[in-house]
Amino acid sequence: MQAQLPLSLVIVVGIAAACGAPAPAPAATAPSASVPPPPAPRQTPAEIAARSTPAIVSIRTEHSLGTGFVVDKTGLIATNMHVIVGGESIFVILPDRRKFPILEVTSHDASVDLAIVRIAARDLPVLALGDSDNVRAGDPIVAIGHPLGLEDTVSNGLVSAVRTIDGLSVLQISAPIAPGSSGGPIFNERGEVVGVCTALLQGGQNLNFGVPSKYVRKLLASPDPVSIAAFAAETAAPSRGPEVAVVRKIPRVEVKALDGCTGASLELVLRTIAEAIEVGAPLYNSGNHAACYHVYEGAAADLGRKLPAACRGPAEVLAAGRTRAASLSTPIAQAWAMRDAFDGLIDVVLRKRNGK
Repeated sequence: MQAQLPLSLVIVVGIAAACGAPAPAPAATAPSASVPPPPAPRQTPAEIAARSTPAIVSIRTEHSLGTGFVVDKTGLIATNMHVIVGGESIFVILPDRRKFPILEVTSHDASVDLAIVRIAARDLPVLALGDSDNVRAGDPIVAIGHPLGLEDTVSNGLVSAVRTIDGLSVLQISAPIAPGSSGGPIFNERGEVVGVCTALLQGGQNLNFGVPSKYVRKLLASPDPVSIAAFAAETAAPSRGPEVAVVRKIPRVEVKALDGCTGASLELVLRTIAEAIEVGAPLYNSGNHAACYHVYEGAAADLGRKLPAACRGPAEVLAAGRTRAASLSTPIAQAWAMRDAFDGLIDVVLRKRNGK
């Protein structure tokens, strides 16, 4: 909500009337009011991206990929807690490609899925935190993250709703949040961080959520440092149970489904699938099946949007895979449903290339 500046006091001194009456005494001067600074000017998404990306970082562990942003020039980074849980070797990659290990978790709160971590870097550019309590449904926002490792991906949209879940505020936004963007900043139209990208609802369209920035402020105000080794031990995943039998249902896609697809479109299909598997398979193998599914589902949704209208066959295969996955009850089955769709597309593209 835009703050309304107080009106300036105007002291009017009366001038003697033509009849010679004395001028009235000057009015008493009112106490000076504290004038708040003017609000920052509105910015376009392109301006917000240009000014903020130097302070947005990638975070990589042995089994996950995420985003973070600098909240203090002395090396403090905000991100989602789920990005770093269980990691013993976690690195922050700055936009200038410098790579720093996380030294400690200075504060964290699982209830809001947030953590502040520290790296041995100084004089870093910092993002300003805005007042998330003033965010309203309908406000324009910009989200920036690194989905599937694709750095500085910018999306814009609106605040769809401000909800309360289990006593905590949550921002529902229309800007897409793909896997790998978790921990990235959500900006208001003045370039201030009002939220942190956190999750997307499985099977939902445009149901993306963020944690208000007020919770980041609370963590910054209440440091409780713990070494990264102690944090990894505290948040390590429980031991994996017995393997679950998986029934593969790889679709046999007819080559004619690729009619209308250019060579560039087919290269996009193969490249996107390969990148998704490169990120998702290690997550699955480490027991993080839900994260693997999110990576695969997000990549399929993104690829479906990027393919031209003339190349609809692959998009239809991916849409069928997403529908099937959303109908299943376990992350293991969901991940394999998406992998089945991927493998079916890889097979038909290779058959077309080989003239079969």
